[in-house]
Amino acid sequence: MALGLEQAEEQRLYQQTLLQDGLKDMLDHGKFLDCVVRVGEREFPCHRLVLAACSPYFRARFLAEPESAGELRLEEVSPDVVAQVLHYLYTSEIALDEASVQDLFAAAHRFQIPSIFTICVSFLQKRLCLANCLAVFRLGLLLDCARLAVAARDFICARFSLVSRDADFLGLSADELIAIISSDGLNVEKEEAVFEAVMRWASSGDAEAQAERQRTLPTVFESVRCRLLPRAFLESRVERHPLVRAQPELLRKVQMVKDAHEGRLTVLRKKKKEKGKEAAGAKATDKGTAEAKAEENEEEDERVLPGILNDTLRFGMFLQDLIFMISEEGAVAYDPAANECYCASLSTQIPKNHVSLVTKENQVFVAGGLFYNEDNKEDPMSAYFLQFDHLDSEWLGMPPLPSPRCLFGLGEALNSIYVVGGRELKDGERSLDSVMCYDRLSFKWGESDPLPYAVYGHAVLSYMDLVYVIGGKGSDRKCLNKMCVYDPKKFEWRELAPMQMARSLFGATVHDGRIFVAAGVTDTGLTSSAEVYSITDNKYGCFPLHLPPHSSTGQPGSKGPAVAAWLRGSGPSVSALAGIVAPVLGLNY
Repeated sequence: MALGLEQAEEQRLYQQTLLQDGLKDMLDHGKFLDCVVRVGEREFPCHRLVLAACSPYFRARFLAEPESAGELRLEEVSPDVVAQVLHYLYTSEIALDEASVQDLFAAAHRFQIPSIFTICVSFLQKRLCLANCLAVFRLGLLLDCARLAVAARDFICARFSLVSRDADFLGLSADELIAIISSDGLNVEKEEAVFEAVMRWASSGDAEAQAERQRTLPTVFESVRCRLLPRAFLESRVERHPLVRAQPELLRKVQMVKDAHEGRLTVLRKKKKEKGKEAAGAKATDKGTAEAKAEENEEEDERVLPGILNDTLRFGMFLQDLIFMISEEGAVAYDPAANECYCASLSTQIPKNHVSLVTKENQVFVAGGLFYNEDNKEDPMSAYFLQFDHLDSEWLGMPPLPSPRCLFGLGEALNSIYVVGGRELKDGERSLDSVMCYDRLSFKWGESDPLPYAVYGHAVLSYMDLVYVIGGKGSDRKCLNKMCVYDPKKFEWRELAPMQMARSLFGATVHDGRIFVAAGVTDTGLTSSAEVYSITDNKYGCFPLHLPPHSSTGQPGSKGPAVAAWLRGSGPSVSALAGIVAPVLGLNY
């Protein structure tokens, strides 16, 4: 009588478990051992039958060396890795972590054990991050694992603006770089970013490495979609770049692009394979020499466009501008053009009292709340620090902010994020002048130069790699009209012209070289006034804005969501909505 599928599967699993448990028991008790695997100074007694059944590599070694089959020496592999592999063969159990997975992956590839190989691939895919994506990409290529290489490449393409600044990016080979920048899925708003990344890559390394990279630069250049570059950028930046001017072949390619901008496309003739010649030769017998030659020439040549003239838009060039509204229950993206809202994320990870920031690279960060950090025994209280992953619509936990505070400001400059001022989340709620700095390349927190004065409830803006601090309240809880700017290159704070009205908890944004300040709280109550600061002139002036009295929505204690601009495909004009759009639209419920 035939067994049902479920019953047959159950019996098969039972037999597998019985066999595996029996083999492990014999190994543990030293029964029927007929082989010793030697790795360095360590020995691993085992069964040849088990090794040969699980690994074509071991099977081939035993068959090729029958006289020494009782002893198997392994070179260029760690004893700990071999111990884990053997343990898996007998138990189906393996302990993976970030420190050992790459060695196990290489061992599984060498010993031809597909189950360990697959487990390692899944582990690496799930743990792809900015710190390891390039290494995983190169590992996938090295071990000829298309699944892993493609997953890592897609991760890199989605975060190209950040990954391209990493030191490991400059260590890519020409072929590895081409595999990345030739992708349609590259998340860049403008092709200028691809050109600049390629030029940084070509200029890096020692003299020998630079010479080799510049030799391959014409080939790499074929993957830069120069037809997507503005004509002005092509002439002022590309054509005048020292590496381009040094190579006539690159100048010819640039001229092709300039001709294409004027409607003259350069078409190349690509020779077909020999099969085409054989077919044409056969026709020559029937049709005569002259006619066959014409047909042969026509079939031999295939008209193609040079790669540099590829004008297919990248993935990031299709994205639209949205306003991101964040609360402790989730995040909503608002499209001001269509006047529609979209649910971006539902999450309970966001602390109620938080501050948000959108960087120039469209990264969204949130900091705030209280977090108990078990790793820090001396001062376990920290604040949450999260980053939004727009691809998976999830918030990623980043290294916690070591100095918990509220009513602070967030700014960015030179690959760093600054947590400025605020009030301590401790007894007394002392006003702070301290500034914490998060390095986005090393993923570490540190202290920056302190403010000239303690402040909370203020506005922080970033512009041209400078951090501006405006208004707020001082230690005496009085509103301030002060304004200062931090230059991270000089490591110094400098005071600027004060606002016309002292205020706190207001909306502020920067647009077209000017800072706009709107609404907020004064010492006598709410205000609906607005003023504008000229960065060039270092001077405030009046700005007519008809608003009902409001305080800023992005501050802790308000009932509405925090607001940040989602700057996809935009310049400063969209970031201008970040601070004042909430009061203007009445989002502070």
